[in-house]
Amino acid sequence: MTINHLNPPTGHMADNVIGFARALRAAGLPVGPGSVIDALDALQLIEVGNRSDFYATLEAIFVKRHEHALIFRQAFMLFFRAAEEWKSMLDSVPLPDHAKKKPPPASRRVQEAMAQPAKSEERPQAQEQELKLSVSDKEILQKKDFAQMTAAEIAEVTREIAKMRLPQAELVTRRYQPDARGLRLDMRRTVRNSLRTGGEIIDIRKLGRIEKPAPIVALLDISGSMSEYTRLFLHFLHAITDARKRVSVFLFGTRLTNVTRALRARDPDEALASCSSSVEDWAGGTRIATSLHTFNQLWARRVLGQGAIVLLISDGLEREADAKLAFEMDRLHRSCRRLIWLNPLLRYSGFEAKAQGIKMMLPHVDEFRPVHNLTSIKGLIGALSSPPPAHHRSLIRSVA
Repeated sequence: MTINHLNPPTGHMADNVIGFARALRAAGLPVGPGSVIDALDALQLIEVGNRSDFYATLEAIFVKRHEHALIFRQAFMLFFRAAEEWKSMLDSVPLPDHAKKKPPPASRRVQEAMAQPAKSEERPQAQEQELKLSVSDKEILQKKDFAQMTAAEIAEVTREIAKMRLPQAELVTRRYQPDARGLRLDMRRTVRNSLRTGGEIIDIRKLGRIEKPAPIVALLDISGSMSEYTRLFLHFLHAITDARKRVSVFLFGTRLTNVTRALRARDPDEALASCSSSVEDWAGGTRIATSLHTFNQLWARRVLGQGAIVLLISDGLEREADAKLAFEMDRLHRSCRRLIWLNPLLRYSGFEAKAQGIKMMLPHVDEFRPVHNLTSIKGLIGALSSPPPAHHRSLIRSVA
């Protein structure tokens, strides 16, 4: 007997599996109708009363990537737990040790997916009104300051940032590769092919320049005034890391911390949790000059090669602004192809560079951009995807 000849389960079992698949999809797992059908067919071959077999069967069907196993396990524990059993356990039995620990990074996302009410059929007029409101809310959300958002709005912005993809702005290198439209003659391959025709050159082979995306190096200020902007910008860097493998990320407050490896985790919640755990000075003070000195001494030669683009996100409010800050900024600028300073203070239309630290940093950057809302991040994507301006320093101050 094959699975195709079996009748799929009906009744409560089928409803539970379909509802569980919807919850997984809301939590971010790519679960489609085909997976649901496969799960219903596979459940007929096992003993449904055995919880471990039931779990293993659904996991084998719904989990396609390693990083999704954690989300699946949390969703399974929440969805298939009887309400009465859970309530009695809380009333009579003390919580186990693992329940007292800090919840895993993706637990909040799973709980939000489980808490979503079932969608009911609405009248077309009500649906049209809800659509208009949602479009209006999205337009407002594009220009709303990150620091003024509620928890629900930040969650929505995080989902929007996760969808962003950075186009591949190619950087022409010095190396060549076979290219039919190239401008350089590939003498070796041309002569080799001529041997097949008795030495007559019929097919001329050419070479073209190898193009690679420019490396991106991000230096993020995690001081108290910058923590909200930095956390959302980390979501943006995580989103573009999949498309661009050469992305290096450093966090600095009173010291410099390399979080490049931590940010490469597939799950965004896990990546940001790993970044937070590896940093000891989150939301603390700011020592920009000291942090830049550490970067220039230890990391500049490792990550700033091959025409790297540096993104410096900071408000520039340095307490110890002196000649050392200007020297380190100048050294950083000379080591990279393009230095873009992202400052949330540019959200104010009347912003003026009056702080001593900002005055010392500003002459050594190529572009000066805001980074306080979704519109500013989309503007940054456009800037990174286009070639650098013709003039060396273009202080762009668009406050969208």
